[in-house]
Parts: sequence; structure tokens; C-alpha cells
Amino acid sequence: MAKTPYVQDHELKRMLKIAAVSGELPVRNVPMLRILYGTGMTLHEVARLPVSAYLGVNGDVLDESAVTADIAYNGTERPIFWSNKELIAALDQYLAYRIEHRQMVTTRTGAYRSLDPDSPIFLTDEGEPYKLTKRKTATGTISYSCDSLSQLFRKLHMQAGIEGASANSARRTFAVRLHNKGYDLKSIKVLLGLKTLRATNNLIDADPVRLGAIAAGVF
Repeated sequence: MAKTPYVQDHELKRMLKIAAVSGELPVRNVPMLRILYGTGMTLHEVARLPVSAYLGVNGDVLDESAVTADIAYNGTERPIFWSNKELIAALDQYLAYRIEHRQMVTTRTGAYRSLDPDSPIFLTDEGEPYKLTKRKTATGTISYSCDSLSQLFRKLHMQAGIEGASANSARRTFAVRLHNKGYDLKSIKVLLGLKTLRATNNLIDADPVRLGAIAAGVF
């Protein structure tokens, strides 16, 4: 089975640049792309991640939090590290937009920047949580999907000329980029919430960037 496309650095930069000036609600779409490509979270995890996973009670950005078990795609908690400056800047700008437009705010102005800590970070254009669809496989396993976010994700990639990308493209790209920077499979496994090193290696296997480098050195 063919792997989901890997998004190269120049493609990702172009997509972020286009998303910042086009489409519906760029102030939300840019940090959404950054969190997908910068953390390796799944779409349904991003749809449910609460404000309290990003902000402390005093409104400061947390250094570390977690994709909790009730949100994680596989029911296993894993850490999130809020250390990327571009991601933090984009998220803060979007949360300021939410506050200005009174989207799921509370009367507790001194806590969580007045945002409802249990509300998802990302909301629809109308300021409502994204709706998830619950599905049961033939084996009885329960999974969740977010069709509206999937459509938005595909649109953001298509307008940047990146064809065939899915939500898993962000996870694979996150894994490959970490691998290329020299991080070990065990660390990548933890950040993605994968169960085994084999699953992690399979995600990274046949890295197109490295294969390209090999091909470039033939002559």
C-alpha cells in the first residue's frame, strides 16, 4: 500500500503563506496547519484539544501538556511540548480573535484569558466545536473522524498545489523531519503515540528526501 504523501519543506512554507491570505478564517487555518505539522496530532485530536491543554490558569502558555487518553486516537496519553515559537505566535493570534469575537468565553476574565478552558482550541467559522463522527469497524473497534476538518485540510493542500495529501501526511512529515534531524525512533514513537518501533519505522521508511539524495549522488 502506498504511503501518504510526504510534504517537503518548500511545499509546507508555500502552503502556510497561501493559507495566511486566502480562504475562510486564515487566522485559524494557519495555526491549525502548524499544530498538525508541528506536533503530529491527528485531525480528530486537534478538533478536541481543549484550551487548558495549551494555557495555564494564569493565561500563560504551558511548557508541556498532554494529549489525554480520552482524546488520543489510540486511548493512550502522550506528551505535547509547546516550544515552537511560530506555532505559539499563531495560536495566540487565533485565541485573541476568539476573545475579540466572544467565542466560548467565560465571565472569569482572570483565568485562561477569559476563554472556556474546556472548549476546544479550534472552532468552526461560526464559533462552535467541530462535530465528530463515531464509527465502528467490523472488528468492533470505535474510531472518530471529523469530515468538515478533513475537507478543510484537503482544500488547504489543494490550493497550495499539494495533491493527494491527507491528515496522515502531517504525521508522516512530522516523523520524517524528526528522523532527518537525527532523533531516535523511540523519541519519535513517544511523540506520535505509536505502540511499536516497527510502526514508527514503517511511517518513516522510504523517506523520499533521503532517496532523492541517494539518486542525486549517482553521477
